Amino acid sequence: MELAKKVISDELALFETHFRDAVKSRVSLLDRIMRFIVKSKGKQLRPMFVLLCARLGGPLTESSYRAASLVELLHTASLVHDDVVDDSLERRGFFSLNALWKNKIAVLVGDYLLMKALLLALNNKEYVILETLADAVKVMSEGELLQFEKSRNLNFSEEVYYEIIKGKTASLLSSACASGASSTFSDPESIETLKQFGEKVGMAFQIKDDLFDYGSADIGKPTGNDIKEKKLTLPLIYTLRHCPADVKQKIIYIVKNQNKRQDKVKWVIDQVVQTGGIQYATEKMFTYRDEALELLNRFPPSEIRNALEELVRYTTDRAY
Repeated sequence: MELAKKVISDELALFETHFRDAVKSRVSLLDRIMRFIVKSKGKQLRPMFVLLCARLGGPLTESSYRAASLVELLHTASLVHDDVVDDSLERRGFFSLNALWKNKIAVLVGDYLLMKALLLALNNKEYVILETLADAVKVMSEGELLQFEKSRNLNFSEEVYYEIIKGKTASLLSSACASGASSTFSDPESIETLKQFGEKVGMAFQIKDDLFDYGSADIGKPTGNDIKEKKLTLPLIYTLRHCPADVKQKIIYIVKNQNKRQDKVKWVIDQVVQTGGIQYATEKMFTYRDEALELLNRFPPSEIRNALEELVRYTTDRAY
């Protein structure tokens, strides 16, 4: 990500100011929580995609910065709510909001962030960007609910998996790229191309996240968290489709009934590796990455395009 950070270093610093202003509150507890959120923010991939896609079309505008802040507000709200749903006590190496302030406050903070995003858009008449991002939030919720629904019987197809991750992950990154583009591009074709570009990157990003659960990178031992939470991801879906019937039956039984036993989870992970689930998912991830790069290469060569390519490759090459 070094080139990306270098070419928009000043813009990222200005974005930080915009974001801090966007989350300010007059309630002391809320203001304290907002400072915690600002301090514990992650790699800022989504705002970087917004700003770089905007720069691809020309100099940044106030709408570009508002789009980046809106995306980060919505993304942060979704993470706060996700931690409540998953009962997660840690986020990005910090305690999660619900671990420090309990679920009731965490839910209200997530709602507050959503409303701040809504007001930021409405107060500045950013109706196009608001419509784009509101649709993304709707699709994100549908994706999460579809995963809950389909995970009950542990028997859904690869196509359903793609539908789930397209909703819960790729939709926001797709909208982020489209929002950034709409702040500087005037032609709908370029905006649509970057929207599709963001979706492909988002699909690759989520498959990479799912691969981490199987220890596919140098990040230590596999976690098996998805198995413990009875989530079907691409490596496991492929394995269930290609392993012998007796192995499939045993895997399903373990995921349903013995998913808290580390030895059983490890056995499932070993089966996924042996059956080729890791290799298959990795190939699919690179396919989405390459499709994203093909869309990006429709734009003229430039340092900005190179920075976006570096960012795309980071999403699939990262170690955490």
